[in-house]
Amino acid sequence: MRTLRKISGTARFVLSCFLTVGVLGFSVPATVTAGSPATAPAAPTPEQTYEVVDAFLKEQLDDMGLPGAAVVVVKDGVQVHSAAFGRADDTGRPMTPQTPVLLASTTKPLTAMAVMQQVEAGRLRLDEPVRTYLPWFTLQDSRSAEITVRHLLHQTSGMAAKDTAFEASDSQDPDAIEEGVRGLSGSPLAGAPGDAFRYASANFNILGLLVQTVSGQPFADYMRQHVFGPLGMAHSHPTRGAARSDNAAAGYSLWFGSFWRQTDAPAPATGMPSSTMYSSAEDIGHELTAMLDQGRYRGRSLIRPESVDAILKPHVRIDESKEYAMGWFTRPLVESVGPEGPPAEANSLPLLVEHQGEWGNSHTYKAMVPASRLGVALVINANDTSAPSRLKAIDTNILRILHGQPPVPAVVQEDWLQRYSWLVSLILLLAELASLALALAVLLRKPTRKRKRWVPWAVGAAALALDGFALWLCLVYAPARFDTHLAVIVRQFPDVGVSLVAVLALALVWPVPRTVWLLSRIRAATRGSHRSAA
Repeated sequence: MRTLRKISGTARFVLSCFLTVGVLGFSVPATVTAGSPATAPAAPTPEQTYEVVDAFLKEQLDDMGLPGAAVVVVKDGVQVHSAAFGRADDTGRPMTPQTPVLLASTTKPLTAMAVMQQVEAGRLRLDEPVRTYLPWFTLQDSRSAEITVRHLLHQTSGMAAKDTAFEASDSQDPDAIEEGVRGLSGSPLAGAPGDAFRYASANFNILGLLVQTVSGQPFADYMRQHVFGPLGMAHSHPTRGAARSDNAAAGYSLWFGSFWRQTDAPAPATGMPSSTMYSSAEDIGHELTAMLDQGRYRGRSLIRPESVDAILKPHVRIDESKEYAMGWFTRPLVESVGPEGPPAEANSLPLLVEHQGEWGNSHTYKAMVPASRLGVALVINANDTSAPSRLKAIDTNILRILHGQPPVPAVVQEDWLQRYSWLVSLILLLAELASLALALAVLLRKPTRKRKRWVPWAVGAAALALDGFALWLCLVYAPARFDTHLAVIVRQFPDVGVSLVAVLALALVWPVPRTVWLLSRIRAATRGSHRSAA
């Protein structure tokens, strides 16, 4: 693996491009007559900028070994650039701007648009409790009765990110969304509704069910008829089956930090409103165009301007620089300033509205700069779950290039446990196998008088300690550390899952027969020694 803290070949290439067109420095004309003023450096044309974007993206695919990617840029209501590189699957089929990719969390802005359509129709009210529309809705906490539609849109319902069990499911049942929401009845609240921002995909799954309930249409049909259709999103789909029929890209995962492998991560219908819809880079560009044009696309209104304003208005603080609107994160556009950093007053920077999508085998990004009516869509049919910050750096560097700045090296932000979780699980598996071999060696060895009696006890105690540690790590620590469920870790981190499944099998199945066997051998040895003494 290359050191991420070193300037990559891409960064050097892009830097040279910007120097050539005069963005980063001052160029001197080849011929300057005496007394004539030096001409100002020529600004790059949009075409030159897009060439640099493409060169950067191609270089990233080569450096990281990514299978494929597509990018689209929209400006002032039109698509001004699109490009695609690499392959869509193992057959070598090329990636295109029209190739559908699993969106992951960039699904949420689409659901927010559907919700606001129903608000405009008078079927939903933002400050009405969810129970007004779903009387049966409940969580483990009685405060769930206070959760409103607005709380869900702003991720302030009090639900926690751990409500992600649906991510391990593979159900494509038409009733899966309602079943998933009903399945939340045993979930606790991490805080009072409206109290603070807590990102949870469950919020948007509930919103999808609300749209389905008040519209009287299955959510998938609603999205096709009222969102995808009017926006001309011909390569966007609410279900995996429909996307595959449209030649969706296969997803890839980075296995053992070393190689990309086509991986069939689950995309359950339960998570359709929050995580598992599909779209292409070109279609996302249509969505961004409508949002930047006050809810209109090709002369047709999808949502009213006031609804767009409500969706994009920052509402709840996440940290010093980031806020959340309705299905969108917002922050200052720091990518528009040079390496020296943003000015002292971040409020002087344009507002960036964005969302990233991370699944076990896909990475997506959509962003808008409303002040300049610029939109960017990026889809990559792969994800490195051990260090997703590497792919996130591609998102921000494309924004930097589009705003006349050079890309910066990616900095891995994940801690050692996430980065090397595959190695930890592999070591744990090897330890379990070594324990198994040692126990069998002790159990199958012919007993002798010279044999020390404490050896079986020591082997049994050490093996039980290892099993206990493995179960604690898999069932308690890891789910708490990653704020999810073990089943989700196994399905979304496939290289980790391969080892963890075997570890759990050994730690759960082998201890009882091993212990019984060891005790019987110890008892037999004890009786034998008593007979010898007599």
